[in-house]
Amino acid sequence: QVQLVESGGGLVQAGGSLRLSCAASGGTFSNYHMGWFRQAPGKEREFVAAITRTGGNTYYGDSVEGRLTISRDNAKNTVYLQMNTLKPEDTAVYFCAADRWGSLSALTTAGSYDYWGQGTQVTVSS
Repeated sequence: QVQLVESGGGLVQAGGSLRLSCAASGGTFSNYHMGWFRQAPGKEREFVAAITRTGGNTYYGDSVEGRLTISRDNAKNTVYLQMNTLKPEDTAVYFCAADRWGSLSALTTAGSYDYWGQGTQVTVSS
């Protein structure tokens, strides 16, 4: 059983930056692909970014590519999401998730992930 705890959310002005962290415990971190999703009020959960087990491949949602960067440190059991040039439409609860067996083509799909964190709120003011 893997536990995921997100941190780093908060209130930021448009154009600003935040770095989210997700600390994992209870499993072998390097065995898991990791992803970030977000959910705004009244909207479905949306894929943001994913990174493969060794960090060799990364994937991004269309609305964030070029502004957000996912990375991981397997020695620290942590995945990060660096968010730059934030926009009000980036406001959402951000969740990290761990995928043990999913194929690379499924990493953009929430249903592929086995474990989820509780989420961290990101609010971008205009």
